Amino acid sequence: MAERKRRLVSNELTEAALQLLATKGFDAVTIDEIATAAGVSKRTFFRYFASKEDVVVQFLAGMGADIRGELASRPAGERPSVALRYAVGVPLTTCSDHGDRALRVVRLILRTPALHARFLEHQARWRDDLAAELADRLSLDPGTDFYPRLAAGMALNAFDAVLHRWSGSDGAEDPTGLTDRAFAVIAPALDAT
Repeated sequence: MAERKRRLVSNELTEAALQLLATKGFDAVTIDEIATAAGVSKRTFFRYFASKEDVVVQFLAGMGADIRGELASRPAGERPSVALRYAVGVPLTTCSDHGDRALRVVRLILRTPALHARFLEHQARWRDDLAAELADRLSLDPGTDFYPRLAAGMALNAFDAVLHRWSGSDGAEDPTGLTDRAFAVIAPALDAT
């Protein structure tokens, strides 16, 4: 019950923040305004989030675990390009499924320097996790082999390119098709292990 309440308050704060930020812009919105819009105190806000950047980036925070989990679940003999393509496709499908809300968040993150910096911090952790999973999957030593880190970086660069293209098209372009096109470009390098 407590966990359910916690999720509810977190979701309320996130939704209030997204609506305010989409309307007024990132710099014009205060934490007090977000807390008031969500019907909680500023103190309650800080129990859930360290900053207003965290409110927005939280929407994408679980994506790294989803990518790694999908990679771990792919068939062992699958080509790296195929396994990574499907792994990166999971959060892009989630973005597509959440439609306008996801598009607002992605645009906000990509267009706001403070948010984009925080998002890149998350991506750096994702790259490390993805590299570790690739190393394990391919029986490589992540300390001496370049492949896991480089391949993880290429896959996440494709992810980033798709996010930019999808948000730039106002959600008109299909993330699945964009992902297929991006991975067609990098597949030869990924499969040259």
